[in-house]
Amino acid sequence: MLWEFIVAHHDPIGLIAPKAGLAQLNERSREIFRQIVESYLATGEPAGSRNISRLITIPLSPASVRNVMSDLEQLGLIYAPHTSAGRLPTELGLRFFVDALMQVGDLSEPERQSIESQLASVGKAQTVEAALGEALTQLSGLSRAAAVVLTAKSNVRLKHIEFVRLEPARALVVLVAEDGQVENRVLDLPPGVPSSALVEASNFLNARIRGRTLAEARLELESALAQSRAELDQLTQKVIAAGFANWSGGDGEERQLIVRGHAHLLEDLHALEDIERVRSLFDDLESKRGVIDLLGRAERADGVRIFIGSENKLFSLSGSSTIIAPYSDGAGHIVGVLGVIGPTRLNYARVIPMVDYAARIVSRMLGG
Repeated sequence: MLWEFIVAHHDPIGLIAPKAGLAQLNERSREIFRQIVESYLATGEPAGSRNISRLITIPLSPASVRNVMSDLEQLGLIYAPHTSAGRLPTELGLRFFVDALMQVGDLSEPERQSIESQLASVGKAQTVEAALGEALTQLSGLSRAAAVVLTAKSNVRLKHIEFVRLEPARALVVLVAEDGQVENRVLDLPPGVPSSALVEASNFLNARIRGRTLAEARLELESALAQSRAELDQLTQKVIAAGFANWSGGDGEERQLIVRGHAHLLEDLHALEDIERVRSLFDDLESKRGVIDLLGRAERADGVRIFIGSENKLFSLSGSSTIIAPYSDGAGHIVGVLGVIGPTRLNYARVIPMVDYAARIVSRMLGG
């Protein structure tokens, strides 16, 4: 027997016990499976029994290799894309390989320096978004895949807010962040608001928001407004509440998605199905809401997370893989996620440490 291994419903994200399964996988089966996967990751092409028999260290005839491949196929780890073709790993096989067989490498010193130097060159005068964009450009270039980052606007530290009247019933809300970002929003004013109320609202907010994130400032203002109702007239209270809520935005405004390196996904396309897969992936990336939801799941994780193919519904049609890791601010709070999205034949052993290192460098940068 090859090994005893039961997969109910071919669930790719939890029904395999990788270490237990590996312990029951004999040496030749493990070696053949590894060669099939590594050949696929390197070339994207099916691996045939004759070629595998030449690659493995154990002397086996092509016929013996075919017998093992047949057993691996019955277990759902590999499949034949065509009747006479070699074998490719299934998503289940890739998951087993990543969890149980793969040896994760480390970044070379030039790769580390490339990521660090680009971030250092951005300079403190630039915005956090500019620094993140540089990190993604480097990550995309090194991994040859699209790089993505999810950052929360609510994590920016606030510096100053001001109300500027535009019309009798409209004002401009100007908010400046500590990193230099400036954002303007138009606010509809309650009827009868005097200019003095705008000045009072600005002073009230500026005394309480400096150095705080939006989330922290929101809590502070709720408490401050409750305690200061006797000191503030009703119109000023309405300006404060409406102005800050207007700048904070809704749920869709609080998350920002940055993508770099789309062009890398167009490299090394072999067939029409590859083109269709990439086109589908581009469509997925355009639907930012779904990508934001997917990346947001990694914020609850400790370290790098890997989604292969249909393990996430968003990329099930494009057959793409995602390798992502959270990054933190100076206080150690997770404030975003970065990583790469590409075909399932990503070089996982090389890309995983890249993503992990980039996340740590960004965390260090945000920590000052």
